[in-house]
Amino acid sequence: MKKSEAIEHIKRFCRGIAFDTGKPIDDETTRDQVTYGAEHLDEECTGIVTCLWANADVIRKAQELGANLIIPHEALFWNHGDHQDVIADNKTYLAKKALLDEWGGTVWRCHDYIHSRVPIAEGGALVDGIFYGLAWKLDWIDYYDEGEQFRLDFHIPETSGHELARYLVEKLGLNGTRIIGDADARVKHVHIPMHVMGDARSDTHEIEYADKNDVDCLMTMEFIDFTTSEYIRDAAMLGQGKCAITIGHFNLEEPGMEYMAKWLPDALGTTDVPATFVPMGDTYQYVLAGD
Repeated sequence: MKKSEAIEHIKRFCRGIAFDTGKPIDDETTRDQVTYGAEHLDEECTGIVTCLWANADVIRKAQELGANLIIPHEALFWNHGDHQDVIADNKTYLAKKALLDEWGGTVWRCHDYIHSRVPIAEGGALVDGIFYGLAWKLDWIDYYDEGEQFRLDFHIPETSGHELARYLVEKLGLNGTRIIGDADARVKHVHIPMHVMGDARSDTHEIEYADKNDVDCLMTMEFIDFTTSEYIRDAAMLGQGKCAITIGHFNLEEPGMEYMAKWLPDALGTTDVPATFVPMGDTYQYVLAGD
């Protein structure tokens, strides 16, 4: 199977309706482009590496495995369109480009297609491939409540914020995490908000959702130090038992790409192409008081 054929098989396996427009994914405008090695697309696929982000160590691992197709969820060159012209003189760009050239493979980003829903739940039901993978990783599939696109809730057995944070660190293989608000809050309803980055309209929407739906814990991707964060702290100080656990965007979405390696044989229609998930490693390191 050629690499170009493998990519087309994956596209057809996904629903293909864009999460942000509700329309069929346009291959001209989608994020899901070949971001490196297009000249090698018609070579036989010797193996696929799935990852959240194709950092330097992931590329080295792909070379070691003999895989010549890397499928990351996020951009290769640090901007949404993978525009290489704007970083052409950057020393890190040149070093990463040299590493990619030495490897000699192809990188195809899979973002919009995997978010467009994939038939991987019980009975072939369509689910967001990234967040279903998170539910699988956490052993939370039975607690998974996928409402509208990118509105995810888990109704879990009651625990404390602190106990939940420890569980997430262990299950996701993190170096640690942070808790905002009441670490002793009794948590049953966990909500994953979208990117909380200071936009008044979207952040207020998340605050209102948490209030009206009795959310006990926000399990967050981006989470800045005002708007929703301030709300969580005040709610805790006012005895409302709320907390936020900051996982980070890449750490939270990575299990979806780990799970992708499991369903790729179904998408490709063959087990002849090895599929391997390669972790990127926790984005964060921690220096604690007293260290």
